[in-house]
Amino acid sequence: MTPRRIAVWSGPRNISTALMRSWENRPDTAVVDEPLYAHYLQQTGMPHPDAEEIIRSQETDWRQVVDHLTNGDIPDGKTIYYQKHMTHHLLPEVGRRMARPSQQCVSVARPARVVPSFIEKAGEPRLEDIGLPQQLELFEWERRRTGRVPPVIDARDF
Repeated sequence: MTPRRIAVWSGPRNISTALMRSWENRPDTAVVDEPLYAHYLQQTGMPHPDAEEIIRSQETDWRQVVDHLTNGDIPDGKTIYYQKHMTHHLLPEVGRRMARPSQQCVSVARPARVVPSFIEKAGEPRLEDIGLPQQLELFEWERRRTGRVPPVIDARDF
């Protein structure tokens, strides 16, 4: 089987972790969870109870993260590399080239459900904090790049 890389871009307070866990149970799939998180925390200084630990345990240079995700071997000799991304981690400096060798998907949830949940956990969000502008940008970028509408996963379907 030809190795495949699947990048799923979600906003916070979505079903992205449950979806990732289902892929994690496949014997042919390696999973990475929010690989741009350390870069995001380091650059934004956003408060997070485990920020220091996350920054210490993950690569903070987005270029190295992107190179590994797009060009590196798929871990453990697996044939599918499922990448769970959060769109709010996609800061402006992060190149969109990371999408090229991957199948891009967007996971969406209704803002009316996401925003109250976000406020309860993290306070009043800006639009960028819930990742909607970034999701639209990725969707349009992938559509232009491939000439096809990328898959969209609606959280209501789960």
